[in-house]
Amino acid sequence: MKPNDAAVIEVGDFAKNYGDFAAVRELSFTVRPGEIVGLVGANGAGKTTTLRAITGILRPTRGTIRVGGCDLEQDPVAAKQQFAYIPDTVHPYDLLTVTEHLHFIALAYRIKDAESKYAALLEELGLADKADQIASSLSRGMTQKLALACAFLREPRVVILDEPLTGLDPRGIRNIKESIRRRAADGMAFLLSSHLLHLVEALCDQVLILHRGRKMAFGSLEEIRSLATLHADASLEDVFFAVTENSGDPAALAAVA
Repeated sequence: MKPNDAAVIEVGDFAKNYGDFAAVRELSFTVRPGEIVGLVGANGAGKTTTLRAITGILRPTRGTIRVGGCDLEQDPVAAKQQFAYIPDTVHPYDLLTVTEHLHFIALAYRIKDAESKYAALLEELGLADKADQIASSLSRGMTQKLALACAFLREPRVVILDEPLTGLDPRGIRNIKESIRRRAADGMAFLLSSHLLHLVEALCDQVLILHRGRKMAFGSLEEIRSLATLHADASLEDVFFAVTENSGDPAALAAVA
């Protein structure tokens, strides 16, 4: 991988093994400011392993990961200050209210004038009427919104999301998509993993397709369509199956990746 000072996430030749099992193999890609990158693949493809390695939860077997220009292995604190991570299952503090969660984040990350942002965030994410409710009383969808509010309050350079729309109703999904697009337009980067291919197709600038731990394709949907010799109207679902069904063909893999 060539160095790229503009990238907020740089993954170079990343591999993760569990004993003799290779969960991810020689994966390289970048995420730049303002980009929304979608990570897709079947169960066991290596998506969550990749996200956990980028966030420092898992240690790579090989390779390098840089976030905001900081090497995750050499300077983990500086690297982790650059991002917010929302896993597929969120565990809030049960006895804190929604507003108290925001206040806790503000204190933990020393965010100046944070209280002036609370109301706008809660309104934007459809949590205004839940401001004084304790987290244990929230639905799964509302808990997901609370996690997003806490992440957005920090204004990190990149937000990493694992199944970001879990439990949300149609209005909530639309609001979250608009919130992500708005922040991306202001330069915030997003890396999200989802099984909802229609969401990734509608929201993401770049798509990274993993299959059995290998990068099968990375680029815009248009670029991947072209390299996979699919028609211009092919959906991401069409592209996904076409690319992964070529997984046994080394020449096809090299061309698309």
